[in-house]
Amino acid sequence: MSSTSTRPSWAASRDRRTAERACARLTRKEAKNFYLGFLALPRHKRIAIYSLYSFARQVDDEVDNAPSPEVAAEGIARQRTRLQEGLRGNYADDPVMQVLADTVDRFQIPPSELEEVIDGVEMDLRTSRYETWDELRGYCRRVAGAVGRMCTRIFGAADEVALRHADNLGLALQLTNILRDVLEDAARDRIYLPLDDLRRHGLAPQELLARVPHPGDGWEEFVAFEVERARGLYRDGLQLCQQVPGNSAACLRTMAGIYEHILDRIAADPRATLAGRISLSTRTKLGIAARSRLGP
Repeated sequence: MSSTSTRPSWAASRDRRTAERACARLTRKEAKNFYLGFLALPRHKRIAIYSLYSFARQVDDEVDNAPSPEVAAEGIARQRTRLQEGLRGNYADDPVMQVLADTVDRFQIPPSELEEVIDGVEMDLRTSRYETWDELRGYCRRVAGAVGRMCTRIFGAADEVALRHADNLGLALQLTNILRDVLEDAARDRIYLPLDDLRRHGLAPQELLARVPHPGDGWEEFVAFEVERARGLYRDGLQLCQQVPGNSAACLRTMAGIYEHILDRIAADPRATLAGRISLSTRTKLGIAARSRLGP
């Protein structure tokens, strides 16, 4: 970022605290499974993470909440312009972009990683099926891996190995979400599960779209296969804890621990995802957060 930017400095921004509170409110409202992990971070890193999450959430909402693909496409184009202008210091009354612009400067986040998030969300406008895991992984790396890499830069690690672990942890979280949200995605005419994996287990994608409660005898085996894939990604991704400060590691363990607990629930009852969205109680999540702060 150029030193001649007209953006006010971190300390001189008169409405800085108001902008930070706006990011915190949005994150607390929408990131119920991540928020407890974020609380382990020191304040300046926590606020930076809030700005990343808030931006990603707002971009995602352009597609999820749009009444038509045309309106969604306009929203995505608007977000691209918003990002470009915001990083030049032109964020006017946009509190999320105000904090995000400072986050990019302070933690040396490549703007291309923010563009990747937009690219991933835009894929939902033209792609609702993924034939193979490699295809799905490309999508997940944009909508989740890119966020993981940016968070890792905030945590304090930016070498190639750390970023690879972050990428895989993002994939693990996203795959867990996909397994949990089968019904919700089907209602939007989307299947994020690899179609070749479904067919290999004797399952018809059309049955998921029709929300058939018992799509076939191969469902348990299919879920077990995807669960093991996710667990392998968690094992790799959590090696990142060895490369970041203790509070960042606690944040990672909390977020991953919550989602691994959801994954365990899915593994124990694969058909539960066909009946509704699996969620954890606040007490369970607090317990995971407490254990995560104590260490591995």
